[in-house]
Amino acid sequence: MSRITHARVFRIAAPIVVSNATIPLLGAVDTAVIGQIGQASLLAAVGLGAVILATFYWVFGFLRMSTSGLAAQAAGAGDLVERDAVLLRALAIGAVAGLALVALQRVMFGAALWLVPASAAVEDATRLYLGIRIWGAPATVMLYAVTGWLIAAERTRAVLLLQLLQNGLNVGLDVLFVLHLGWGIAGVASATLIAEYSGLLLGLWLLREAFGLRLAAAMTRLRDPVALRKMFGASRDIMLRSVLLQLSFTSFLFLAAGFGDVTLAANHVLMQFLEITAYGLDGFAFAAETLVGQAAGARAVADVRRATRVSMQWGFAGAGLLAAVFALAGVPIIALMTTAVEVRAEAVRYLPWLVVAPLIGVGSWIYDGVYIGALRTGAMLRAMAVSVAGYALALAMLVPIAGNHGLWAALMVLNLLRMFTLWRGVPALTRAFI
Repeated sequence: MSRITHARVFRIAAPIVVSNATIPLLGAVDTAVIGQIGQASLLAAVGLGAVILATFYWVFGFLRMSTSGLAAQAAGAGDLVERDAVLLRALAIGAVAGLALVALQRVMFGAALWLVPASAAVEDATRLYLGIRIWGAPATVMLYAVTGWLIAAERTRAVLLLQLLQNGLNVGLDVLFVLHLGWGIAGVASATLIAEYSGLLLGLWLLREAFGLRLAAAMTRLRDPVALRKMFGASRDIMLRSVLLQLSFTSFLFLAAGFGDVTLAANHVLMQFLEITAYGLDGFAFAAETLVGQAAGARAVADVRRATRVSMQWGFAGAGLLAAVFALAGVPIIALMTTAVEVRAEAVRYLPWLVVAPLIGVGSWIYDGVYIGALRTGAMLRAMAVSVAGYALALAMLVPIAGNHGLWAALMVLNLLRMFTLWRGVPALTRAFI
C-alpha cells in the first residue's frame, strides 16, 4: 500500500464533497423549470414522482457500498483480477435489478400512488413522469456499481466528472425540452432519462481499464461461489442496516407531524441542515472505506488503524467547520428556506440541536466507512439494531416530557449510540486482520 497521509485522505474526499454539492442543485432546477409553466399539478407531480423513484432506487444503494468494500480489499490484496470481477458482478446485478424495476413498474407505481393519494391531475402527470423515468432504472442502479468501484480505486475525481456531466446535461436538456420545445413534464423526465444513460456510458468509459487484458480472467471468476456468498452477505447486511436507519428517520417525521403544521414545517427546514452535513462529510467516510478496505485486503493492521484515525480527524475537522457555520449563519439560512414568519421562529428555537448535530454524528458516519471497508457488515448491522432500540427507548422517554426538543434529543441519542457501538467493535475489527 501507498503511505496513508492527510493529503491522500483529502485527495479522496474533496471531489466527493464537491460532487455532492451538485445534487441538491439538480432538484432545484427541475422545480424551477417546471414551475415556469405555472401549473401546480405539474410541479406536484415532479416532486411526487421523484420521491417515489428515489424510494425504489434507495433499496439498491447497498450495491455502491458492497462494491466499494470488496473492490478495495481485492486491490489491497494485490488481486486485480478479483477487483475487476467485483465490478462485473456488481454491473450484472445492477442490470438485472434495473430490468426487474422496469418489468414491475405497474405494480410498484400503482401501490405507491394508492399509498399517497393525489388529485386526478397530479396522478395523471405523475404516471406520465414515472412511465418515462423508469426506463432509466438499469442505468441508475448500474451507476451505483460504477461509483463504488471508482471510489475503491481512489478515483474520486472521476466520480466528480461523472456527476458534473450527468447533472449538467440534465439541466441543459431541462431548459431545452421544457422552456424551448414545450414538452412539459415529459421534457423533465426525458432530460433525466438521457442524462442517466449518458452517465452510464461515461462511467463505463472511465472503467475501461477493467475491460482490458484482465477481462477474460475476471469473467472466469464471475460465478465463484465464495465471492458470490461474500458479496450477497455484505449486501444483505448493508441493506438491512439501511432499512433500520430509514425507519428511524421515518418515525422522526411521523412523530413531528403530531406537534402541528408549524413545528412539522420547521423540522423539515432543519432536516436540510442534516442533509447538508451528510453531503459535506460523506467524502471522509468514503476515504475511510477505500483506505481501510485496501489495508484490510493487505492485512496491514497498522494501516487499518491509521486510515481510521486520519479519516476521523478530517471528519471532525469538517464537522467543526459545519457547526461553526450553522451557529453563525443558521438564522439567515433558515430565512432563505422559508418566508413564513412563524416557521422561521419555530426553526430558530430548535437550531441549537443542528449546531451540535455534525459533531455528534460524524463519528458514526466515519465508522460506517471503516466497517464497510473492512467488510464487517454483520457487526455494523448489529450495532445499528442496538442503536435503534436505544433510540426507540429515548423517544418513549423524552418526547412525552420535552415535546419536539425531546424528539431532536432522541435523534442525537441515536447517533451517539451508533458511534459508541461501532467504536466498541473496532478492536475486534482490527484483530481480524492480524
